[in-house]
Amino acid sequence: MKNKYGWVICLLITITPFVAKSQTWVDSVDRHGREVFMPADKYKWDWGQATFLNSLVHLYNIKSTEEKKVYLNYIQTAMDATYAVANGKHPNAIASAHGMAFLARITGNKKYLDKANEIYADYLKIPRAPNGGVSHRAETIELWDDTVYMLNMFLLEMYRLTKDEKYIADFLLQFNAHNDKLTDEKSGLWVHGWDADNIDYNDGCSNLGWPDKTTRKSSQVWARGNGWVGMALADALNTVGRSSKFWKPLEKAFIHYVEKVAPLQHKETGYWYQLVTLPADPKNFDESSCTAMFSYTITMGIKMKILNKNKYLPIVDKSYQALQTSGLKLAGDGYQIPIKVSGGTCVGDKEYYLTRKITEGTGFGYGSYILFGLAYEQLKGIRN
Repeated sequence: MKNKYGWVICLLITITPFVAKSQTWVDSVDRHGREVFMPADKYKWDWGQATFLNSLVHLYNIKSTEEKKVYLNYIQTAMDATYAVANGKHPNAIASAHGMAFLARITGNKKYLDKANEIYADYLKIPRAPNGGVSHRAETIELWDDTVYMLNMFLLEMYRLTKDEKYIADFLLQFNAHNDKLTDEKSGLWVHGWDADNIDYNDGCSNLGWPDKTTRKSSQVWARGNGWVGMALADALNTVGRSSKFWKPLEKAFIHYVEKVAPLQHKETGYWYQLVTLPADPKNFDESSCTAMFSYTITMGIKMKILNKNKYLPIVDKSYQALQTSGLKLAGDGYQIPIKVSGGTCVGDKEYYLTRKITEGTGFGYGSYILFGLAYEQLKGIRN
């Protein structure tokens, strides 16, 4: 005769695998990114794709031994496909190099270590501003806020690979150099760019004449540009740990940043605006990639116990819900795609930013959504 509670045991056995493998929108975005948007053998050696690649490293880190193979295979295939063209001659090129350093650390394969070292040698030769900041342009000296994250991904992975603190020192030098030239005194956040000379350079993408004649700064506090900054600080802190001599200066900058950006969330929608300090401008709009980036930064601050959970958790609760309900498009087969993403952006005036093409997907769209969603779901206990 069966135990009278046998059916309960059977039911639990039946449903437990489903609970353990429950999926969220993060998994749907991840799958579409890997399987449709950017299959590994089609990977492009560039900055937007690098952000997506970095999100896959984060997924690799939390997966089971068996599931890790999917992400390791993607990263290895992507790096092998671009090995011949991989270089570090420009900040946007360096961005993808974190994949080489990651593979050198995980696989021990010397070819990835050789390429990572080659790219670091390229990095050291990039033109720099008088204060040591790496120029975003090869043809002229300009500092852009984007640069700190593009360098950060690679430098942090080189530190994880070697444990050599010169890579953390490199990042902090770059953060400080950019902070020195890009800080907007009124908002405490960063403008997009700074030009080292009095000669306007036409890059074919930015507004010609964007630098102020006196300060040589651009005029606008662009949201995604500041999103890169916050994620770079969060990842640096999460990498070095509290015992590092670099912790205190990074923590100070991080807290200052969050205190400036968190109150700018649109209280009704849960998003942040494209031009983050101009909420009353009728042309301004909610932008999803910056929302994911700011939210990732704040979530990581809560996880590291730098930020007060009671104060800041409601902010990321609201943004997670916003992205889930109005920031995704169903694409069949269980796929979801980020929407409300402002397209690739150079430096310009207010009108330039407020008339950018609104698109969907993009490497930085997939990457920022996954990075935030994964961190948030870990914080909330939705996934391990």
